[in-house]
Amino acid sequence: MGCCFVELHSFRLILTCIQSALLTPSRVSLQEYWKALRLSVQSSQQTVVWSPSDGRTITTTTTASPAAAAAAATTTTTATATSSSSPPPVVVASASSTTTTMSCNPKTIKDAINANLLPILTVSGVTGGIVLGLILRYSRDEPWTKREVMYVGYIGELFLRALKALIIPLIVSSLVSAIGSLDLSLSKKIGLRAVCYYLTTTVLAVVLGIILVVSIHPGKGSDEGITKAGEARSVYTPDLLMDLPRNFFPPNLIQACFETHKTVIVEPKPEDFVNDTLPPKSEWDIKHEHARAMNIMGLVSFATFLGLALSTLDAKGKPLLDFFQSLSDASMVITSWLIWISPIGILFLVASMMIEMEDFSVMLGQLGMYFGTVVLGIFIHGFIVLPTLYTVFTRKLPFRFLANMSQAYITAFATASSSGTLPVTFQCLEEKNKIDMRVTRFVIPIGATINMDGTALYEAVAAIFIAQVRGLALSIGQVVAISITATAAAIGAAGIPQAGLVTMVMVLDVVGLPAEDMTLIIAVDWLLDRFRTMINVLGDSIGAGLVYELSKKELEKLNINANGDVERPSNEIGMDAVESNKM
Repeated sequence: MGCCFVELHSFRLILTCIQSALLTPSRVSLQEYWKALRLSVQSSQQTVVWSPSDGRTITTTTTASPAAAAAAATTTTTATATSSSSPPPVVVASASSTTTTMSCNPKTIKDAINANLLPILTVSGVTGGIVLGLILRYSRDEPWTKREVMYVGYIGELFLRALKALIIPLIVSSLVSAIGSLDLSLSKKIGLRAVCYYLTTTVLAVVLGIILVVSIHPGKGSDEGITKAGEARSVYTPDLLMDLPRNFFPPNLIQACFETHKTVIVEPKPEDFVNDTLPPKSEWDIKHEHARAMNIMGLVSFATFLGLALSTLDAKGKPLLDFFQSLSDASMVITSWLIWISPIGILFLVASMMIEMEDFSVMLGQLGMYFGTVVLGIFIHGFIVLPTLYTVFTRKLPFRFLANMSQAYITAFATASSSGTLPVTFQCLEEKNKIDMRVTRFVIPIGATINMDGTALYEAVAAIFIAQVRGLALSIGQVVAISITATAAAIGAAGIPQAGLVTMVMVLDVVGLPAEDMTLIIAVDWLLDRFRTMINVLGDSIGAGLVYELSKKELEKLNINANGDVERPSNEIGMDAVESNKM
């Protein structure tokens, strides 16, 4: 037991010293802290005096009485200046009178369960949905009809509809209230930081996807064993690119709430062929239509400009700004009610998904290699690349932040919609991670519109996979073209289920592949869509946390200028020395 205590104590001390080194203004190196650590843990009770390179004297004291060696430890580390010319004293770590008990306290366990009850119920809902779906799927020999699947997923459908009903009031009110309450110069800084983060992570996702698909080579130069599914939509790449600004400036805001503009090209009839030859797509007839999908990009652009206008009106714009603030707060209250029934809704959504799945064997064939490549890239990007960026720029460990967002990840996986997950994302960021709502309600709606890391990675992998299946050797120039097009396509993909399939056509067109080849991957796209949506939400969340940490000083100055004192305390989402015993 004593050995376990020493190991636990040493591990806690390591983490404390590392964080202290990262956050110390005088930049004492990690090697110097490690030197103190090695000396301080050599005995159960020892005081070590050591001198780092900046001329100071550091005293490290470790105390662990033999009677309490398996139950408690007190570590005190102080730094004192040795001369007037030395840097100011810096507290490296302080955890005085901190006790760690190895025994299992029932009250502590109960408090921990209560604090994490919702994530536990949500994970149970996912697990229960998988079990229920498999039991129902194999409970009889004949396949389930679409009506029967609808009955199973009915409760989940109601939950999803209630969640989507909050999208419009949350997006519009959150953006208007957040931007309107910020100084115009601060809004520009926050917006610029968010956009730079989104573009950087999207490019990193594309590059990672290309590296993986070229290295693993899941295509193997043949489409044997791959069954085509669905139909390809006839599109023209310039039309897709021009539709982005068209949707950015909707002519009717009411229509933008439920319809999105799209340009359709009409294939000529055989009697219109020239010399019995189908003319190129550039000569086909053009028709403008509206798809039944929310134009989130248009709503975000309107809310952004309205918030900027209110921030310049000062007192004149305060009544309208207060209205949107109240609407945003009311939407979050409804979200807090709705979130507690999410485990039940997710259970039936997952169960219906498992029943509706056509054949598990597609995951074991050549499409299984493609599926595994995409999922591997998604998890490397989401749980290695993005947390590393968070740690580098915020100098805080990301584990607690990521754990607090678990409810949003699960909801994103179940709904396959980053926009539909917005209410849950807001709740996790503001209530659990304590991110300033002026940042979350500015950054997250924009991220749900343009930040599609999972989609960018998927489209790059899918395009090269299809080229491998067709035996097409891609040049470096074509690979670069795929990366650029996949980045642009991901930004243009709306936060709705399977929007990446539409923009996928644009990526295929760049390398000269027909749009019909998209049907090769549709069989597994429904499941990949859920994984990439989960990473899209993860990227949005980490972006909000990163932008908040970088903008914290400006936000505090804004509070001081407005009220003469800082009203909102700084929210530490990492490990600090005082609470290191909670690790």
